[in-house]
Amino acid sequence: RWTPTMAASITHRATGIALYSGTVVLAVWIFATALGAEAFRPVGAILSSPIGQMALSGYVWALIFHAFNGLRHLYWDQGRGLDLKSARATALAAFAASFGLAAVIVVAGLMNRAG
Repeated sequence: RWTPTMAASITHRATGIALYSGTVVLAVWIFATALGAEAFRPVGAILSSPIGQMALSGYVWALIFHAFNGLRHLYWDQGRGLDLKSARATALAAFAASFGLAAVIVVAGLMNRAG
């Protein structure tokens, strides 16, 4: 049976893996920006496509979830929140907070997009 704590643990590992890939894409974007408009054009086209926007949104969520769940682990390192009820509540809170904050950031980014 799936539990929130199990889902948070698996998701934490999956987001860690996804962040590696996303950081490579972020580095390509930065290098393309530094090389000028000609190098940036194809990268910008990919990232501004619907699939690119979905990937960027996923990266934002993965980064935020991984950070919130990392804070949860720091809380545990202090010997707090290890009981089943607290662990379940903090797992659900990490999911809820990460979805909420990611939605705010993605919407703000889309609203302030140039061109």
